[in-house]
Amino acid sequence: MHNPQLNKHGELQHLLSIDGLSRELVVKILDTATGFVGVSDRDVKKVPLLRGKSVFNLFFENSTRTRTTFEIAATRLSADIINLNINASSTSKGESLLDTIDNLAAMHADIFVVRHAQSGAPYLIARHVDRMHGPHVHVINAGDGRHAHPTQGLLDMLTIRHFKRDFTGLTVAIVGDILHSRVARSDIHALNILGVPEVRVIGPRTLMPGGLADMGVRIFHDMEAGLKNVDVVIMLRLQSERMNGALLPSAQEFFKNYGLTPEKLAHARPDAIVMHPGPMNRGVEIDSSVADGAQSVILPQVTFGIAVRMAVMSLLAGASA
Repeated sequence: MHNPQLNKHGELQHLLSIDGLSRELVVKILDTATGFVGVSDRDVKKVPLLRGKSVFNLFFENSTRTRTTFEIAATRLSADIINLNINASSTSKGESLLDTIDNLAAMHADIFVVRHAQSGAPYLIARHVDRMHGPHVHVINAGDGRHAHPTQGLLDMLTIRHFKRDFTGLTVAIVGDILHSRVARSDIHALNILGVPEVRVIGPRTLMPGGLADMGVRIFHDMEAGLKNVDVVIMLRLQSERMNGALLPSAQEFFKNYGLTPEKLAHARPDAIVMHPGPMNRGVEIDSSVADGAQSVILPQVTFGIAVRMAVMSLLAGASA
């Protein structure tokens, strides 16, 4: 079956999900991103690879952090960036999603960065632009419903590779609200593709989706057992805005059982790194002393996020060249 993310030459045409990408392509994105990182892991180079191209940020769901990093990435590539607050514009006037896309494509959009509360919306847009506007228009999924957040997954892999070098000997734990997390799904797919031998998920039963075992992960409901001897700890945000009904007794109870404290982190390897996609709820998922501590790589993650988004946009633009 044809992968909707690839063109007929097997190059990246859209980035919709990490699931379905080859190891070779994932490594190519990471290698390209590494080339954009400067001497320190807080520094990203400026290169004019997208001069004359237009990147449209279409955020149907709020996310200042993701939108800003895409904006910075496009600016570092010398692209023209257009931010649209869709909630306040066309779709609220009754214009359909695809009508909006058609009108923007007519303004010579080259890349659409799409964030949407509905799983599958970026796929719908990608199919439509392929049919109506041809191969020079690309779609990047910046998060769709509970489904996928591929650039977050890729930046997490770039962070792990930077600090741990090799994936093939690692044990990685993803902790917290797995049920509502598109980041968890993207990370699990990426870790499997890159050959991580053991991926664990840790959290309460009420925040675990069905089908996890089919994704090749080990499931833990006890934090200490789950963190034993892990190399990488990825904490997830507790997504209370997506929860229907009482899935948790309270934030305090969650922190007591699943919040990352120095005492719980001590069960991981001494050189384990701590990650978080942000924004963090301090005192709910993670203790401030851990978030700001020596094992935290949360700030470098942000820099790597800019480099990964630059890599994806430059590879997409190259595919249509």
